Amino acid sequence: MKLTATKLNQFLIFKLPSAFLCGVRVKAIDGDTCIVSVKHRWINQNPFNSMYFAVQAMAAELSTGALVMYHIQKSGQKISMLVANNKGNFTKKATGRITFVCNDGHLIAAAIQKTVADGTGQTFWMKSIGTDENGVQVSEMDFEWSVRIK
Repeated sequence: MKLTATKLNQFLIFKLPSAFLCGVRVKAIDGDTCIVSVKHRWINQNPFNSMYFAVQAMAAELSTGALVMYHIQKSGQKISMLVANNKGNFTKKATGRITFVCNDGHLIAAAIQKTVADGTGQTFWMKSIGTDENGVQVSEMDFEWSVRIK
């Protein structure tokens, strides 16, 4: 079964319902890139009438984590994944539709190959950049993922 945007959005309903209710949706995924979008609405706003930082973090994490899931599935191995660390930088008020893009799919294959080869856990950082409808960057989130063979 191939991992697609539709299947990931169905996954959100059952496994990450808070992200689904806040409007986080996967728009596209391939081996290198994942695009996740979320629109500023009443349910995901902060008291300053912009998107709450945790909603941005959910969307950014999904853009990186979906790529990790994609590569784990492609490997055919039983591999566990976990966020070990994260960093965020918020540069502009997030209103309207915010799109998070992660282009770090190339980092995952090497880590999975190494963990399968020698059984040791591997960590790697992935970046997701959030931009508004005008293409202006509103946030940048980095997630350190850990993978290891089960």
